[in-house]
Amino acid sequence: MTRKRIGVAVVGFGWMGQAHTRSCLRIPTLFADRTYDPEMIVISDNVQERVDDAVASFGFREGTTDWRAAVEHPDVDVVWVAAPNMLHEPIAIAAAEAGKHVFCEKPVGGTPEQTVRIEAATRAAGVVTGVGYNYRWAPLVQYAKQLIDSGELGEITNYRGQFFSMYGADPMGLLSWRFQLDGAGHGVSSDILSHSIDLAHMLVGPITRVVGKAHTFITERPLPRTRDGEGGTHYDRGEPGDPTGAVENEDYFGCLVEFANGAQGTFETSRAIIGPESQCAFQIYGTKGSLSWNLEKMNELQLFLVGDRARGYTTVYGGERYPYHGNFVPGDANPIAYEDLKVIEDHEFLTSVAAGRQHEPGFAEAIDYVSVQAALLRSSENEKWEPVTRLA
Repeated sequence: MTRKRIGVAVVGFGWMGQAHTRSCLRIPTLFADRTYDPEMIVISDNVQERVDDAVASFGFREGTTDWRAAVEHPDVDVVWVAAPNMLHEPIAIAAAEAGKHVFCEKPVGGTPEQTVRIEAATRAAGVVTGVGYNYRWAPLVQYAKQLIDSGELGEITNYRGQFFSMYGADPMGLLSWRFQLDGAGHGVSSDILSHSIDLAHMLVGPITRVVGKAHTFITERPLPRTRDGEGGTHYDRGEPGDPTGAVENEDYFGCLVEFANGAQGTFETSRAIIGPESQCAFQIYGTKGSLSWNLEKMNELQLFLVGDRARGYTTVYGGERYPYHGNFVPGDANPIAYEDLKVIEDHEFLTSVAAGRQHEPGFAEAIDYVSVQAALLRSSENEKWEPVTRLA
């Protein structure tokens, strides 16, 4: 089989940049039928030590602290943007203008306005785009979509989505870029709520009307203790008595929604809640059955079907009979893990690039989300129901 060589640049070598790099390195060992071969060309990060490690340990041909040199590199075909949210716009647009296909971690922009500008620029450039809504690719989420699309749950009447995480629950957690407007843009509405609503869009369809409320529980956090006053992640801790700075975006968002198909829904998301570690979850109710899925138990799906004589939820375990699972482990109930979803995500995106077709989810699907986000932000300000108008 002749495979298309795809040169890769990664901009930003924190957790997500490293995860996507590992994905590209693992793909050849997991997808024998792939139509492409990724080649790790250049890494860019603003920390020289990370650049050096990426070249030495991850197999990049070269590295730079200048992201423009990475996105303009002549051997690069695809750019992964994994920098802080508010830096996505100049990087993604420059990559597109250089003729590179662009995969951007969610949210594509730190604000809805940024996402609109990025999507317009990449569409005008005619490049393939992808966005990091990786939970779409969980095998049992794909199975849930099959059940809904086949009509086995009947007409969908209710949807409940949530993403509860403790990453911001510790008041001693450092004031990283995620808590600041110039680094992250908005808070959980740009971060983890985007995953919940993207899943709902994929599974149930568009949302037409919303009412929501934002709140910040922890208003001050310790400043990072580095020579330049920067650095540190939201998993790092300060100490009592350390200098603090103001948290500039929201810890929590809750909302009611109406879907175009008439289904009613609720969403809640928080980074400052105690208990749930990474509870990206949904419950879907129809006239013939219901199901639920939770990332914390991503290899299990709870399924109830009317007519089941047991009259209760059945636990469906992940296995090779569901999409992608068998690429990682054979049989049933042998679990896959979080970064395996990134591998699936990146494989699907590179397959789209090799075929020269627009990928889904791409930046158009990012616009679907930020259109909802913009309505929610308006509603949080005026405390009224707001229509969802597609941004452009």
